[in-house]
Amino acid sequence: MATGSAEVTLLEGKRFRADMGTGYSFNLDVAPSDGGTGDGARPMELLLAGLAGCTAFDVLDILRKSKQPLTGLQVKVSGERAADFPKVYTHIQVTYLLQGKGLSEDAVKRAIKLSEEKYCSASAMLGAVAKIESSYEISEG
Repeated sequence: MATGSAEVTLLEGKRFRADMGTGYSFNLDVAPSDGGTGDGARPMELLLAGLAGCTAFDVLDILRKSKQPLTGLQVKVSGERAADFPKVYTHIQVTYLLQGKGLSEDAVKRAIKLSEEKYCSASAMLGAVAKIESSYEISEG
C-alpha cells in the first residue's frame, strides 16, 4: 500500500513551511487580501499542480513506452471554485501541450484517456467533486 506524509509549521503571519515525507519543503501562504503575504504556494493551487503533475507523469510514461517521438510536454490546469465554503473546485480544465515531430494523435488520445480514467489518482479524487474536462494540442516543435 502506498503512503505519503506532509506536515506544515507556522513561520509567521499566515505563512507556513510545508515539509514533505520525501524531504522536499516549500512555503505555503495565502493572498494578501486574505491576510497573508502571498509568499508561498496556496494550498488549493497545489491540488491543481498535483493533478497536472500526476497526469503529466502518466502521459509521459505511456507515450515513451509507445515509442512516440515526444520532445516536450506541458500540462496546464485551471479550476473554478464554488462561491460558498468550503469553496471546492467545481470545474477543472486540463490542457495538454505536446511537442514532437510525427507524434501520433491516436497515441496521444490513448495516453490521456488512460491517465484520466485509470492511472491518475489525483484525477480520480478531484473528479469525484469537480467536472474535469481536457483538451490537447500537438505541435511539431
